[in-house]
Amino acid sequence: MKSTLIALIASAAALLAVPAVAEEARKAETVAPAKAGHAEINGVNYYYEIRGEGEPLLLLHGGLGSIDMFGPVLPALSEGRQVIAVDLHGHGRTALGSRDISLPDIGDDLAALLDELGYEKVDVLGYSFGGGAAFRLAVQHPEAVRRLALVSAGFSDDGFYPEIKAQQVQLTGAAAEFMKETPMYASYVAVAPKPEDFPKLLDQMGNLMRKPYDWSADVSKLKMPVMLVFGDSDMYRPEHVIKFYQLLGGGLKDAGWMRENLSQNRLAIIPNRTHYDVFFAPELAGAVLPFLNGETAVKSWDELVAGK
Repeated sequence: MKSTLIALIASAAALLAVPAVAEEARKAETVAPAKAGHAEINGVNYYYEIRGEGEPLLLLHGGLGSIDMFGPVLPALSEGRQVIAVDLHGHGRTALGSRDISLPDIGDDLAALLDELGYEKVDVLGYSFGGGAAFRLAVQHPEAVRRLALVSAGFSDDGFYPEIKAQQVQLTGAAAEFMKETPMYASYVAVAPKPEDFPKLLDQMGNLMRKPYDWSADVSKLKMPVMLVFGDSDMYRPEHVIKFYQLLGGGLKDAGWMRENLSQNRLAIIPNRTHYDVFFAPELAGAVLPFLNGETAVKSWDELVAGK
């Protein structure tokens, strides 16, 4: 029974992206925050860390995780950037409180948090559950987002493989006792202000995943440049990934000899990566940073042949 429930939790991580490597991620981090603290936003006491110098980048982790998930890639992301990393509602050092976890609500919270911290406009990178929060922030507060990178995050629950979708709805706090020997539990209790809230967090995230959602109509509201990043063995069906890119205006026609039909949006598929390890892939920073930096110029064939 115990092994069955633990397997269920691991596979239920579509929005969650359970951080089985969170402890190793924390050990791998070498960039200490220059500033850290809490900000009370709409009844949630959000924890944040700021590190690095340069254009601001809001970094949002996956479900049942925390800022620490990004430990292996934080040094690369922070090089030439000021990273604002946030522990999302009920996660990490941000207490669960009495409010239900809602991605639209978190989107509003993040806009208020950025305003509280003095940022008018930021680039955003969100992974899985954090990708959903990033999506809602960009849709509901487009004035706050310059460029948007969504990692392993879809626009509808229909994007999951059917067996994953069926397992997600079974997540409840009853599994907490069986998870006490897992890295998910260990990483939570190491930093949570109220470790005893772990069963409540599982209930809340289970409730979130039991609610169908389809944000396809909102995709067209994303006027800023958007990059989608998935692992080639992600839990999202390839058809969903392509549909998302097409809804953004990409993949509809040939870009043209002079790139005259090139979409402003990008799609990256990282090989040999799954939903559960793409967030710390070394290739992730290399894929998203040129996009976030607005580096779109490439040499033409003519220039290469001419040696320019």
